Amino acid sequence: MNRKCLLEISVETVEAALAAESGGADRVELCGDLSAGGVTPGAALLRAVRAQVRIPIFSMIRPRAGDFVYSAAEFAEMKRSIIGAKESGMDGVVLGILTKDHRVDVRRTQELIEFAKPLPVTYHRAFDESADLHRALEDVIQSGAKRILTSGGAKSALEGAAVLAELIEAAGDRIVIVPGAGISALNIEQVARQTGALEFHSGLGAALPYGSEDYNKFEAEVRKLAEAVGRLT
Repeated sequence: MNRKCLLEISVETVEAALAAESGGADRVELCGDLSAGGVTPGAALLRAVRAQVRIPIFSMIRPRAGDFVYSAAEFAEMKRSIIGAKESGMDGVVLGILTKDHRVDVRRTQELIEFAKPLPVTYHRAFDESADLHRALEDVIQSGAKRILTSGGAKSALEGAAVLAELIEAAGDRIVIVPGAGISALNIEQVARQTGALEFHSGLGAALPYGSEDYNKFEAEVRKLAEAVGRLT
């Protein structure tokens, strides 16, 4: 691989963000309530993490846990959360909206992406609930997002590696496909080899349960991942 590979770690506390940075992460995805898959973090958390962490921070924009079909009120809340992310100095946002028939809601996704500018947008794993991933890929590209976080529709990125490889080939230089779900230091090199991906996402859920406050262990696990990513370049 000629280009540098990149590691993103999802976190829900200042301490975890600092541990991720110390362990060698290139970027953090800041969420509230990771045990529910991650929702929009509170304003105080956004400001606190931004004040102490130097690496890029992408904020989750998700008004609630559950499905990704949102009401008009929830859509308006997402816009307010994007304003909050901008005001807090975030480097990007992470979001996803589906229609009732499990397709990417291109119109509303596009509206949020325009609203978020100049911040780049990652379309999150709502993508994996799409009825047709290849069609969803084209829809997300049309919406203007810069990245897609996906497991290839499988329970883990390793299980979805074949589909991820297809998506990465189909995407070309139009969008970055970021494998996520179940990625650890034990399998990240295999995921990279089988998919050709250059960016990777991990919440370290396999190594450390959500809500654990053993930040030394968290940092050590991030360091193992970062060292593995370093060997890919």
